[in-house]
This record gives sequence, structure tokens and C-alpha cells, in this order.
Amino acid sequence: MKKTETQKGVIYAGFSYLLWGLLPIYWKLLDNVNAKEILASRVLWSFIFMIIILFLTKKLGLFLQTIKGFAKNKKQMYALTIASLLISVNWFIYIWAVNSGHMIEASLGYYINPLISILLGMIVLKEKLTIYQYVSFILAAIGVLIISISHGQFPWIAISLALSFGLYGLAKKLINVDFAVGLTLETLVVTPVAAIYIGYLFMNGSNSFITSGIQTDLLLIGAGVATAVPLLYFAKGAQKIPLSLLGFLQYIAPTLTLLLGVFIYHEHFSKIQLLSFMFIWSALTIYSLSKTKLLSPQWLHLRKEKSTSI
Repeated sequence: MKKTETQKGVIYAGFSYLLWGLLPIYWKLLDNVNAKEILASRVLWSFIFMIIILFLTKKLGLFLQTIKGFAKNKKQMYALTIASLLISVNWFIYIWAVNSGHMIEASLGYYINPLISILLGMIVLKEKLTIYQYVSFILAAIGVLIISISHGQFPWIAISLALSFGLYGLAKKLINVDFAVGLTLETLVVTPVAAIYIGYLFMNGSNSFITSGIQTDLLLIGAGVATAVPLLYFAKGAQKIPLSLLGFLQYIAPTLTLLLGVFIYHEHFSKIQLLSFMFIWSALTIYSLSKTKLLSPQWLHLRKEKSTSI
């Protein structure tokens, strides 16, 4: 029974990362629309879609109760606001990067993200790192340094994506709510801003929605579904599998994005970039193995005892 649940978890989580990895194709279909309008539409329609989901799953009552609870708990309310702003920034940078021909650097950001989370955990939460995590961070830093020197500029897209998502995860640690309710609340916070911006575009006559054809309209509305569905599948999968296994699966998304950038959209991928990625891939391999039994202190100690006895 447990094995079956784990298999389901792998399928759910794997599917969510598959969708995230292929999401650039969706944003590319909207490259005729300003990234700000795409973001505003994504926020607005995500909120509407999540309200429908809560209604169908009979969680609207829980949603309203949570809002009342936040009114009394200022710490959680501030954390929710910060989380909402951070994920909005992350979404905007990612959409802009994909539609501006920076898909490879965007994928780099999500490769670096777990290592940024390590750094944030050490600085903010005072978490102690293992020797393997230190090595991982140093290798990743070398990779970023190589790409910075070779390009003559700091890879701000990659670092901004990794940092905004890492800080978002940190803020989420302070918000203890149902996942679907949490996503609805996050979009609720920035929905008024999104609605005002869309209204501003309509008043100026610079909106793409309604004026650019039925395909663009459907894609902008569908941005809410494209945002929420992977997150919901991820939530279902994460509940059923160990964190270490989830850690391995998370590299599906940036790998697919990288492959799309190189082979489908023909972004330039130089030898220097490959060298940089190799350092980062090595860092991620060591980091991922450190989360399993293979490189855990207990496992290594056991192996040492066995070799000594022989």
C-alpha cells in the first residue's frame, strides 16, 4: 500500500515538474503580449480559477476562516504579503526572460535555486551545513563566476529567479495553511494591483486582451490554469514521497527548459556556458546525494565500521 502511494506521489510530482519544464512553450505563444500584461492576467485568472477549485472541493469556508485568522495574526499576514510579492516578481522575470530569448539563463536560475535555499537557511534560520553542502555551494559559486566573467556581466536573471523563489519558500515557512487556500490567498493579495493595471491598459487602449484575437484571449485566460494545475499536482505528490526523492525530481523542470532553449528555440549555448553548467550540475549531484543515505554521516560511518572489521 505504501509502495503504491509512493508511486502515485512520483507520478504527481513528476507530472508537475514536467508541466513546469514545458511552460516556456506556453509563454512563447504569448510573445506578442507585454510581459506585464501576461503577469497581470496570470494573477487575476489564477485567483478566479482557485476560487472555483475551492468551491468544488468545499474549501471556501476554510478560505474565509483563514482570512479572519490572518486579521488577528499580523506575522502571518505580513509573511503572506511578502510571499505574494516575491512569487509575482519571480513570475514576471521568468515570463520576460523566456520571451526575450533568455531561456537558458532562466533554467540556470532554477538549477541554482536549491543552493540559494541552503544559503538562506544558513543565514536566516541558522541551519548547520554538512561538508557536502559546503562543497556544493562552492562548486555552484565557481559556475556562476565562470559565466559572469565570460559574459562580462552578472547573470542577474538566473540569480533573481533563484533568490526570489528561495525567499518565497522562506516566507512560506511562516504560513501554515492548506496549500490550495494558500495559493488563493497569495493571488488575492496581488489581484487588486493586477486588476487596476489591466483597467489602465484598457483605458489607454494598449491592452492585448480582446484586441489581439481569440487565441490570445484564451491563452491569457488559460494562464490561470497553467499556473495552478502544476502547483496542485505538486502539492499532492509532495505529501506522498520523501523530500530527498522530491529533490531529485525538481531538476526535471530546468532540464526541460534548457533543452527547449537550446534545441527548439535555438538560443546560443557556448562551451563556456557548458563548463559553467557542469560545475553547477556537479554541485547539484553532490547536494542531492547528501540528502540520501549514500552520503549521510550515519551511512558513511557504518561503511567505515564494516571496512575496518574486514
